[in-house]
Amino acid sequence: MLGIGCAASLATFLGGRLALRFQDRLHLILGFSAGAVIGVALFDLLPEAIEAGGKYGTPSVATGLAALGFVAYMFCERALSSPVTPAAGADTDPGAQDGNVRAGSLTLHSFLDGVAIGLAFQVSTALGGIVAIGVVAHDFSDGINTVNLVLTGGGMEKSAARWLVADALAPIAGIACTFLIRVPEHSFAPILALFSGFFLYIGASELVPESHHRHPQLWTSCATVIGLALIYIAVHFANI
Repeated sequence: MLGIGCAASLATFLGGRLALRFQDRLHLILGFSAGAVIGVALFDLLPEAIEAGGKYGTPSVATGLAALGFVAYMFCERALSSPVTPAAGADTDPGAQDGNVRAGSLTLHSFLDGVAIGLAFQVSTALGGIVAIGVVAHDFSDGINTVNLVLTGGGMEKSAARWLVADALAPIAGIACTFLIRVPEHSFAPILALFSGFFLYIGASELVPESHHRHPQLWTSCATVIGLALIYIAVHFANI
């Protein structure tokens, strides 16, 4: 699992480094990532939650938990990214401070991504691998956003680099924490359903808008469809 964490960390770091060099092509990568993350939620996590939770409740329970996960992630993200008003007389530039707060929230998200990978591997190796794909795709976007938020907020490149390193190490720390946590078998289905809601929010509310922010082109949408299709194919063959 720590190897998966290193892959997530590398994706975060590469996303941040590429953010300054290939801005005209990142929309295609983000579009593909959006499709991959949404595909993980729709084709793997939610069906697994419905199947695993069959003995504990109806499919509507799983879909309700997925909706709860979507809403919970939305509120958490907005609470963590709320602007902070500096104290009167503070010398810190408000824009730079806001950029640091938002970069810190992304670092916390990356930590929780690592926790998600670790808990998924407790269910099964196959599920852990599928969740890891979605997390790696998401963390690539997080690396891009971490750098952009600090720089556009008025922060210096050194500050952006420090936050990028922290964001890159966060998934490994999250996975390491799950070695101390054991999830009861009856909790697997609800956790999978909540994860599906998390991933639907990440894909639909973060990655898709980000991919269309500057380049609302047909190819960006095609990249999203390709991401969806590849996850569908991967899950289909994994279940044969």
